[in-house]
Amino acid sequence: MHILLPNTKNKLERYNFKSSGYGNYVPKLPFNRAVYAAAHVVVDPLAERHPWGGASAIDWDATLGYREHLWRMGFKVAEAMDTSQRGMGVDWPTSLELVKRSLELAKGIEGADLASGAGTDQLVDFAGITLDDVKRAYIEQIDAIEGAGGRIILMASRALAHVAKCSDDYIVLYNELIQGCRYPVILHWLGSMFDPMLSGYWGSDDVSKNMDTVMTIIKENEDKIDGIKLSLLEKEYEFELRRRLPVNVKMFTGDDFNYPELVEGDGEHFSHGLLGIFDPIAPVAARALEQLAQGDAGQYRALMEPTIALSRKIFESPTQYYKAGVVFIAWLNGHQEHFIMAGGMQSARSISHYSEVFRLADRAGVLKNPELAVNRMQQLLALHGVR
Repeated sequence: MHILLPNTKNKLERYNFKSSGYGNYVPKLPFNRAVYAAAHVVVDPLAERHPWGGASAIDWDATLGYREHLWRMGFKVAEAMDTSQRGMGVDWPTSLELVKRSLELAKGIEGADLASGAGTDQLVDFAGITLDDVKRAYIEQIDAIEGAGGRIILMASRALAHVAKCSDDYIVLYNELIQGCRYPVILHWLGSMFDPMLSGYWGSDDVSKNMDTVMTIIKENEDKIDGIKLSLLEKEYEFELRRRLPVNVKMFTGDDFNYPELVEGDGEHFSHGLLGIFDPIAPVAARALEQLAQGDAGQYRALMEPTIALSRKIFESPTQYYKAGVVFIAWLNGHQEHFIMAGGMQSARSISHYSEVFRLADRAGVLKNPELAVNRMQQLLALHGVR
């Protein structure tokens, strides 16, 4: 099977499929890493009235169905995170509804597990806000999620980045928030490449100083911290921080460029995973993680390595628009009936970008139904004047 796709010279070229894909997969053995897939949301374009403003209309059946898809393959779900377009088309009330629905659904599915993002995105106007305002916003979300029976991923806060003056502001606030949570939390260190409004988070532009700040928080709250998700897209930073972590605090890689190596480990240390890329590559990653659990590192690498080029394309700069590639692949694979996103974010990437994602998804074994994928890619090409 083949399709004509634009190339880097703005001309059409024939692309021949290389794989029929891995399809869905149910591992026979549990993973030996804790792996969370940060899952996307599916909007309802027929109910959407103001796609660039106001609350997004969610297709709850398709959105929750995708969580079931991830749980069946052995993944935990990181709910209402940035992959769900948190603060980029999906607001806090919608996020809370998503958390509640996912928690309720998980009760009826054996082994289903999730943790949910608590942040401060109900603060949309930063004029005149204070650290106390940020604290109240965090506590509102923590209380709402824990009140529904959920566990907390303590998300990085744009509002806190705006008002904090130094590292001590972060230490004092995080200590209070962590100690107030019912269950151990996952901390969330998201680099400015994912969200430019988080520049200077933890009080400095110096990563080494920020590591010291984070380690202070972890050491002072060790019994209340499950782990920390690190998303800086530089594996050396992760090597350094995970060496410094207490033995009972997990490193959750959020490095969508270097995740296979980081999850496999170096023989002494390894990372767990909390990744947006696990959403589109779930069937391949599930097979790979099962092989890793069986001790077959070679087969793990053989499965994972073709996904790296795909992930680096999806997460290329401007990185915050990676959600478009995630939803694009879900549409190609038939998990939703349209390629429309909250806030109209499908327009954030070009047709040449999507064409290369298509090629790389095939080479990684991610496209499970070539006929459906080709048909839908042709629809997108036609929309861009390519016939």
